[in-house]
Amino acid sequence: MQNLSYLAQLLKQKNEVDKQIASILGRPAILGHTGEFIASRIFNITLQEMANSKGIDGYFNNEPLQGKSVNIKWYTKDSRMLDINLNGLPDYYLVLTGQENYSLGSSKGTHAPWLIKRIYLFNTIKVIENLKDRKVKIGTATSIIKSIWEQGEIYPKNINKDILLSSEQREFLSLFDEVGNVI
Repeated sequence: MQNLSYLAQLLKQKNEVDKQIASILGRPAILGHTGEFIASRIFNITLQEMANSKGIDGYFNNEPLQGKSVNIKWYTKDSRMLDINLNGLPDYYLVLTGQENYSLGSSKGTHAPWLIKRIYLFNTIKVIENLKDRKVKIGTATSIIKSIWEQGEIYPKNINKDILLSSEQREFLSLFDEVGNVI
């Protein structure tokens, strides 16, 4: 029972922090909304008014992707999985990931901190073509091969040249990595 009291105290603290985060986001303080907010500020993306738009979270405002639609994902683990909804495909997926974790094992006893260690940008048409060629089932937790992830990386390595990150963008992104998130 002592653990329950302590847990209740921690949840009260978490709820207060979540309330403060929600006031910044203008939406509930959940991982998806928070990732969309961060990405919209760093990559100059105009988010949809409604958070429930099927498959499209917003549109890029800067060249070379200006006007292109984007679905923004933030996964606490970098597991090479991507949630794809064939009924609402964007032009691009922008995927923020935390710590590497390529195993499909249990998450029991682990922690999933909200960190941004890597960011990937995928052209949806190319990803779907690759998946269909390999006869991979497309949907929730779609397995994407390693080479696609590597080619799509824009942070910390800027391998995908569809977006070139400025030093200012890199500096802001470093705030969300455990090394750089000291206030």
